[in-house]
Amino acid sequence: MKLAIGDKYESTIQKSDLVSRDLSWIKFNERVLDQSKKVGRSIFEKLKFLAITASNLDEFFMIRVGSLYNYLDYEKERVDYSGLREDPFKEKLMKDCQRYHFDQHEHFTKVILPELHQEGISLYNVSKLYENEQEIVKQYFLKAIYPMLTPMVYDGYRTFPILMNKLLVFGVVTTSPGERKDMRKMSFVQIPANIPRFFEIERENSLLLIPIEEVIRENVISLFRNVEIESISLFRITRNGDFTLEESEDMDANFLEEVKRKLMERKTGRVVRIEIEEGYSKWMLNSLLERWNLKSDSVYMVSRSSMIDFTGLWQIVGNKRFRDRLPQIPEPVKPLSYPEEGKADIFEILKEKDILLHHPYNNIDSILDLIENAADDPDVMAIKMTIYRLAKDSRITKTLLKAAENGKHVSVLFEVKARFDEENNIREAKKLQKAGCFVIYGISNLKTHTKLLLIVKKDDTEITRFVHLGSGNYNEDTARLYTDIGLLTTNETLANDVSEFFNVITGHSAPSTYRNLITAPRDMRNQLIDFIEQEAENARKGLPAGIFIKVNSLEDSEIIYALYRASQSGVTIKLIVRGICCLRPRRVGLSENIEVLSLVGDFLEHSRIYHFHNNGNTRTYSGSADMMVRSFDKRLESLFKIEAPLLEKQLMNIISFNLKDNVNSYVMKEDGTYIAKHPIGDELEFNVHKEFFNVDVEEVLKVKLVE
Repeated sequence: MKLAIGDKYESTIQKSDLVSRDLSWIKFNERVLDQSKKVGRSIFEKLKFLAITASNLDEFFMIRVGSLYNYLDYEKERVDYSGLREDPFKEKLMKDCQRYHFDQHEHFTKVILPELHQEGISLYNVSKLYENEQEIVKQYFLKAIYPMLTPMVYDGYRTFPILMNKLLVFGVVTTSPGERKDMRKMSFVQIPANIPRFFEIERENSLLLIPIEEVIRENVISLFRNVEIESISLFRITRNGDFTLEESEDMDANFLEEVKRKLMERKTGRVVRIEIEEGYSKWMLNSLLERWNLKSDSVYMVSRSSMIDFTGLWQIVGNKRFRDRLPQIPEPVKPLSYPEEGKADIFEILKEKDILLHHPYNNIDSILDLIENAADDPDVMAIKMTIYRLAKDSRITKTLLKAAENGKHVSVLFEVKARFDEENNIREAKKLQKAGCFVIYGISNLKTHTKLLLIVKKDDTEITRFVHLGSGNYNEDTARLYTDIGLLTTNETLANDVSEFFNVITGHSAPSTYRNLITAPRDMRNQLIDFIEQEAENARKGLPAGIFIKVNSLEDSEIIYALYRASQSGVTIKLIVRGICCLRPRRVGLSENIEVLSLVGDFLEHSRIYHFHNNGNTRTYSGSADMMVRSFDKRLESLFKIEAPLLEKQLMNIISFNLKDNVNSYVMKEDGTYIAKHPIGDELEFNVHKEFFNVDVEEVLKVKLVE
C-alpha cells in the first residue's frame, strides 16, 4: 500500500532561495538508505546501512524535531528557510518523515528479509518453532527475562509511569473478571536495553532469530494473572533531547551540575514520536496522544511483518560468524610526506618537515604515537589538547594519565557538552583531574569543537613546539571509519597561533590577530566572506577566480548569499557537502556557476577543506568547522592554513578525487533533490574510498593549484 501524501506547501518551498535545513537532512538520510539498496553490497552491509539510517532518524527526532517542539510548545515564532511558519512546517516535515519511514520498512520487508533468508538467516515467531525449541525459548524467558520485567499499571490511584526514551514497550490493556469495559486499565512493560535484541537458535545450516518482543509477547500472560487481557500493543517513543544550558551569574561554579541536570531532563523530555505496531489498541493510543499532546502525524505505523527499531540489526552485523562477510578496511598507508624507514623519531621528523594525514587512509597511530612518546620523553615539558569525543577505551586518556604521573604539565579542555557523549567525557575528565591534570570542563555558552594538540619539548639548545591540528576527533574507533584531515607541524607561526588560541580558551586573552589560523566565534564567518568576495572582485576584473569547498554541512545564510553573489560575478564554485545543504545550486540568475556534490559511502566524509584561487596566490585551509550558524556563533572552532606546497597539493588532490568519484557521489539539483552519479559509457568506476589507498607522490605532484 502506497502512502497518499500531498505536497500542498511545495510551491512555497521552491520559491525560497534557500533549502530547509531539516528537509535537506531527510534527503541526506535518503542517500544513506540508498547505500542499503545498492546492488553488489552484501546483506550484512545492507543491514549496517539500514541500522545507521535508524539511529540517524532517532537523533533527528530527538534534536531537530525536539527543537521544533520547543517553538511550538512555548508559542515562539520561527520561520524556516522554506518560508513556512512553525505549524505548516511541522506538517510538511512529518509528511516527509512518514514517507521516509514507509520507504525504510518497505525495503526491509521486500529486500532485506528475503536476502537474509537466502543466507540461511530467518526472523521467527515462537509459535513456528519446534516443540523442543519452544521449550528452550520458554526457559530463557523464565530465567533471563522474566525477573527483569516490571509491569507498571496506570489507573486512578497510580501516577502515569515514566516510559524511557527509545525502549520497546508493551502497552497492555486489561480488565478484572466481571468488570465493565470502561473500567479497563493500561499497564506498561518496558523491555530493558541490556537484553539482546534477538534470541538465536541454530538449526542445521541456518540461524533462527527470534525478536525479543516475540519471546515476551508469547509469555506476557505470566505478568498479568487472574485478569483479562484485552489488547497487547508494542510501541516505542522518542523524547526531545535538545537542551541548552541556562546562563546565570553563578553558571561557572555550577557548570557540571547544570550539565548533569540537563542530562536527567533528557530522560523525561517531551515525547515527539510514537512508533507502534499494527493491531494496536485505539483506546490506549488515543490516551497516549492526549497525554503527550501529539497529533496523529507523530504516530509511525509498523506492520507485524517488519520490526520496530532497526538499530537492533547491529546484533546481526556484529555476530562473529558474519564479520568476515563485511568488507575489510585495507591497511593504512604511510603519509606521502613521511621520510625514509630508518628515521623513526617522530620529533626529529617533524623538525624537518610538516606531515599531512588523511584518515583512515593514514593511520591515526601517527598522532597517538606522538602523544605516547611525549608522555615518556623526559625532555617534554607540557602537553595541551582539546577533546570533543573519545573512544570508549581510549589510549588518549591512558597516555595523559601517564604523562601526569611522569611530571609533565598536562592541560586538557574536555567538552562535556558534546551531544550524547556528555557522561563519558565527564567521567574521563574526572580521571585526569584526580591524577593532577589541569582540566577545563568546556565553556558554558560555547562548545569547544576545535581539535588542537600542543607539545612543548626542551632540547639541549632550544625549545620546540609540536602541533597537531585536525578536522576529526582524537578517537581511535571513528578514525577507522571517518575521513579526516590532520596536520603535524613545528611551524613557528602556527605554533604561536595555537598557543594564543589555547590562552583564549583557557584564560582571558584576546589576541589582535592570528597569522595562519581563522577562529570562531571571533571572525571566521567574516573572514570566509572576505575570501569569497575577493574571488568575486577578481572575476569582475577578468582575473582568474575559483572556489572549492568540502564540508559536512552548509547552512549559514550569510555565507550562502556571499556564494550567490560570487556566482553572479562569474566565479566557478564547486562544493562538496556530505549532509545538509541549504544552498540551491544552478538556479538561473542566482547560482548558475555553483555545483554541489554529496559523497555517501563506506566511510563517513568528515574532512573540511577550503580553497580559494586568489588570482594565483592560493589560500587553502582545513580544520574542524562547517559553514553553519552554530559553527560561527556558538562554537570555538579553527581553520588552519596549509602553506607547504606538497601538502597543499595533497589537499587539492583530495578535492580532485572527490570530483572524479562516480560510485559514492550524488549531484544536487536546484529543487533540493539529488541524483546519483554513475559511470557513463566506457567510463571506469572511480571510488574514492578505494582510490585513496593507492595515492602516490608522483600523482600528487601533478596536481595544479592554479589553472
